[in-house]
Amino acid sequence: MNALRTGWRPLLLALTLTSAANAASPALLPSVATVHIKDFAYSPAALTVRVGDRVTFVNDDDEAHTVTATGKSFDSAGLDTGNAWQHVFAAPGTYQYFCELHPYMKATIVVVPASPEK
Repeated sequence: MNALRTGWRPLLLALTLTSAANAASPALLPSVATVHIKDFAYSPAALTVRVGDRVTFVNDDDEAHTVTATGKSFDSAGLDTGNAWQHVFAAPGTYQYFCELHPYMKATIVVVPASPEK
């Protein structure tokens, strides 16, 4: 009986880790823009969106990266290769951000007021 339990442990561990990984990767919602992280750079490096817009950040690089506002108003935490993170910009302003793991990686998002309803 002990051998049977021991044989199931690796399978249960794998299922648990897979479930946790899937739970940590929620479905992406529609966004107005996508910033790709590739070759240790954000592309585009400058972006303008409106208040309430959602931006998707995708790590297409072979290294982990973050998307971290210089004022700490947002932070993606570590994004592994192929991971994506989204942020909704709720207030107008200029948001400079960088990668905490590679601080020379920098970019800017300008958020303008939402257009008035017609």
